[in-house]
Amino acid sequence: MNIQIFGNKKCFDTKKAERYFKERCIKFQKIDLVQKGVSPGELKSIIQSVSIDNLINKDSYNYKESVLAYTEDQDTMQEILLENPKLFKTPIVRNGKKASVGYQPDVWKSWE
Repeated sequence: MNIQIFGNKKCFDTKKAERYFKERCIKFQKIDLVQKGVSPGELKSIIQSVSIDNLINKDSYNYKESVLAYTEDQDTMQEILLENPKLFKTPIVRNGKKASVGYQPDVWKSWE
């Protein structure tokens, strides 16, 4: 397994995801979304597994202030997400071409 956890230091679900993999002695790469963001290639790979609507944190203050709330064009949505990583719902957990958003232990267990 090649696990990557994209998250935020302040996100409790990200911390729970890290704990899930630590408890099972599964190595993972931790990536701070706010500091490093997601590359365009990684985002496309994630979107193939998870819809772009599921990646957006619609409860955040940043979403309500963003034009993302008013656009339906997929390419524009991707550009906005790449420019403002605070709009992502976290954690985003990748295992190769598979991905999940949020705390999803049932999905991760199926990857083992």
